[in-house]
Amino acid sequence: METKYFGTGKRKNAIACVIVRPGKGDRSVNGKALAEYLKSDVLVMDVVKPLQMLNVAESYDIVARVRGGGLSGQSGAIRLGISRALALVSEDNRKVLRKGGMLTRDSRVVERKKYGQAGARRRFQFSKR
Repeated sequence: METKYFGTGKRKNAIACVIVRPGKGDRSVNGKALAEYLKSDVLVMDVVKPLQMLNVAESYDIVARVRGGGLSGQSGAIRLGISRALALVSEDNRKVLRKGGMLTRDSRVVERKKYGQAGARRRFQFSKR
């Protein structure tokens, strides 16, 4: 039986379940190719950053299921999931990824809208008369 490593990533409202297994570098998200799903080269580069840091870009297959949020949040969630799965492979990987900031969850989320205001901080226009 081949080894599989699982990682869960979250960013904004997106949640990604990622499976990393030894292979030849196939990457799929929700049944589609990574580049086809994310559409933007910048987001694809962001997702494969942990693999490039460890110089293992072509030695692992990645299968990700992601839901919620937009493409930017989803790419961040996939990146965190990949990083967590690769950290389970070896302790050396964990040290390199931690130093590169790949294992830190980005906790920024949208601030809620308040009553009596147009948005989270934006007020309605003030009229003196």
